[in-house]
Amino acid sequence: MKLQILPASTGITWVKLGVKTFFKQPLALGGLFFMFMALVSVASILPLIGGALALAIVPAATLGLMVATLEALRGKFPMPSVLATAFRAGQQRLRAMIVLGAMYALGFFLVMGFTTLFDGGQFAKLYIVGGKLNREMLEQSDFQTAAFIGMGLYIPLSLMFWHAPALVHWHGVPPTKAIFFSLIACMKNFWAYLVYGLGWFAVFAFGGVVITSISVLLGSPAIAAALMVPMVLTVAAMFFTSVYFTFRDSFVHTEETPTEAPPPAV
Repeated sequence: MKLQILPASTGITWVKLGVKTFFKQPLALGGLFFMFMALVSVASILPLIGGALALAIVPAATLGLMVATLEALRGKFPMPSVLATAFRAGQQRLRAMIVLGAMYALGFFLVMGFTTLFDGGQFAKLYIVGGKLNREMLEQSDFQTAAFIGMGLYIPLSLMFWHAPALVHWHGVPPTKAIFFSLIACMKNFWAYLVYGLGWFAVFAFGGVVITSISVLLGSPAIAAALMVPMVLTVAAMFFTSVYFTFRDSFVHTEETPTEAPPPAV
């Protein structure tokens, strides 16, 4: 495994591949993404450990969606069982994935804990426990500061865990090294990932413009309200479909790394 330095234009290629691959198996990939969201939501409502458990399963579930993308590229219909891929890879890699999940949850809580220094915990409580975001809260400078700091700190946390599940699963890299390699890969290819992020922002914005335009033409604001959530979830599913390609292209892989080509017939 060796890091590759990519041109900025690769970011747009990843976006295109995510959209194209999603439409190879839209029902399967869309359904798996909704299952992923439902799994995290159900875990989060468990008493005491719910919030930590929901965060801890994110790396493993993300790997499952990457495997689903690989299955779609091979012309197969990804089954729900792919979401459990991380838990069927042997004890050593299972333990590594559990450690990775625990580290992600800890990192997230540390970020949220740091924001409490600025607003007394309002932002952290809203994000972790839930609740209603009101205008009064948004107008508070302390809350705004905590929100910006929280989002700013989450970006490097996200980059640290971007490739980590795949590195742990497909290359057997220890969790701490996987986090380090993931961050380095993202930073070394900063422009490609920046274009990638901007590309997905443009896709979300375009979808919103289309829905708003349809609503205005038909004179029915209710249409926009009804279509906006499905649009956002669909684009989010496309986004997660594209994550596999960022991993595939950021490293020179070994023979152990899965490819898009179907396995040879036995």
